Amino acid sequence: MLVPAGPADGFASVDALGQNGTTGGAGGPVVTVNSTAAFLDYIARPGPYVIQVAGTITLPTGDSDGMHDVTSDKTIVGIGANATLRGGGLNIGLPVNDDTTAPPANAVHNVIIRNLHLTGATDDLLNVQMFSHHIWIDHNEFSNGDDGAVDIKRGSDYVTVSWNHFHDHDKTLLLSHDEDAGAQDIGRLRVTYHHNWFNASDQRHPRVRFSAMTHVYNNYYYENSYGVASTYDAAVLVEENYFYSVNNPGRVEFSGDLGRIVERGNILVDCNHPIETRGTVPEPSGFYRYQADDAAAIPTIVPAGAGVGKLG
Repeated sequence: MLVPAGPADGFASVDALGQNGTTGGAGGPVVTVNSTAAFLDYIARPGPYVIQVAGTITLPTGDSDGMHDVTSDKTIVGIGANATLRGGGLNIGLPVNDDTTAPPANAVHNVIIRNLHLTGATDDLLNVQMFSHHIWIDHNEFSNGDDGAVDIKRGSDYVTVSWNHFHDHDKTLLLSHDEDAGAQDIGRLRVTYHHNWFNASDQRHPRVRFSAMTHVYNNYYYENSYGVASTYDAAVLVEENYFYSVNNPGRVEFSGDLGRIVERGNILVDCNHPIETRGTVPEPSGFYRYQADDAAAIPTIVPAGAGVGKLG
């Protein structure tokens, strides 16, 4: 059963860096995997593949903190509502090299992750690094990882994180890993986060440094310690989100140099602080087309549509 894989939206849809949007494994073989060995084999192969995951696959945790590399031009998509990856996490990116400060020709690119429950990783559930670009993370469920749920860092670019359900997790979304990462990150880290359900996940929704443009719209924040944090001159637009019982919905001063936040159309209910604002940011419409839903509809729309088994 092949689940349709497109089209991507947000920054993942932008034509840039020699890539026309994000198509994943489209045009390549379609394979169905239900074992650890087959899954690890196909995600590491060169060339395009659509890899359909059936049932639960347990990933090894003994090597590289249990992170497993995904190569370019892959769609990894769960079948039905119960496809699960547990134990280890997925890494989309080359090995870390702090001396690399420009995108290498072999940067990992054009990867789609959809309709999967990622849970119980001993490190990150999903990590994007080392100038990886055109990545679409859509309609997944993330829970109970030991570190980040979705971390995007080290010069990665043109990423969309959409319609995901995050719960039972602490450090949810990190965008840039360190205050000393400017050489790799400045002018990059263009990411769209939309229609995600942060269901009592604790913090980092997202926690941003250096980003040239982060667009956070139509997300449902429910009982979180804080929502968005922008530091080190990151440019963040917080638009038409719904915040319920969030201590700090948006911050521009958070253990580092100040960032920038522009907010519009958000609804805050039973929150202890307003969304902090500072400076100006680019308009997302200069990069891609989008139509934001009214924030008042988000508590209905997002839980109904976010997560696995809801691709329509």
